[in-house]
Amino acid sequence: MEDPTPPSSDDVLIVEGARHSYGPRLALDDVSLRVGAGRFVLLLGLNGAGKSTLFSTICRLFTAGGGRFLIAGRDMARDPQGALGALGVVFQARTLDLDLSVMQNLVYAAALNGVAPRLSKARAVELLQRVDLADSASRKVRDLSGGQARRVEIARALLHEPRLLLLDEPTVGLDLKARAAILKHVRDLARERGVGVLWATHLFDEAQADDDVVILHKGRVVGRGRAGELIASACKANLRDAFASLVGLGEGEA
Repeated sequence: MEDPTPPSSDDVLIVEGARHSYGPRLALDDVSLRVGAGRFVLLLGLNGAGKSTLFSTICRLFTAGGGRFLIAGRDMARDPQGALGALGVVFQARTLDLDLSVMQNLVYAAALNGVAPRLSKARAVELLQRVDLADSASRKVRDLSGGQARRVEIARALLHEPRLLLLDEPTVGLDLKARAAILKHVRDLARERGVGVLWATHLFDEAQADDDVVILHKGRVVGRGRAGELIASACKANLRDAFASLVGLGEGEA
């Protein structure tokens, strides 16, 4: 399904015709999507839909079999350094060093991302305040809860002031309270800082009615639009049932 939305100067991510295969299996089949500055976009799909594969191609962990990827106007094929410099990522797997403190993790990550030493600690302090962890800077990561560690990872991804933030199933394994807190933090970041967010999830209750939603199923985009519009156009009571209709499942099977 092509993205009918015309390109905009406010787009911080443009994916056009992405393809990727694992041997004979086609994992991404002509996937296109856009994320605007300050917009929170859900990439919604069941496990195995291709969400993590798409993220890996956007980040250039995998070389896509086809397609075009632009981040903040930088073409990944022509200017990978510039494109990656505008990108922050929170992967599904936990990647913090458990034996370092929160601040040590952030300062180390800032150095890897080219943030000047004189700026790194100040940015880390500001971001920890932003994610309500200002009093945890000296704690070792292994002493944090799962939700707190996720918030540190979000802060780490923002140290180099990216234009686009990718989050791959960031609330998996967290309780409802921690999930809600992380969703709020990221939505606020998008709204207040103008960061474009692409949030991959299989959890229907993480969508709000005015969120942009891209539905990915078996490597293909099968629906897109505001969550409330998708529900209304499918004549369903909720996003779960609208999703089931779009991907050919019976109600209650999603």
